[in-house]
Amino acid sequence: MPPPQESTQLTTTSIVVATEDQVSSDLAGETVLLSMRSAMYYGLDDVGSRIWELVSAPRRVSEICDTIEQEYDVTAERCRADVLRFLRELAARELIEVRSGA
Repeated sequence: MPPPQESTQLTTTSIVVATEDQVSSDLAGETVLLSMRSAMYYGLDDVGSRIWELVSAPRRVSEICDTIEQEYDVTAERCRADVLRFLRELAARELIEVRSGA
């Protein structure tokens, strides 16, 4: 995915969930997303696909980070930074909703 415009406030306490304005499908191990708002397609790699699975239901970002850290060989700091960056990209493209975790 190309870099998004940074506009979404997202922290590890935020709750995220996939929007209903998208369609996703698994094609030969790669997840493909179609934004119904922009008519743009996006392809996700293994980790992106796993995160996408996790946001199918409302979930706190810290829970996503914990899951990815356990399933992949990554440090907590790197995981948190990468997950937040990826979720910000999804939010900027209106593929996920970001809710306050308060």
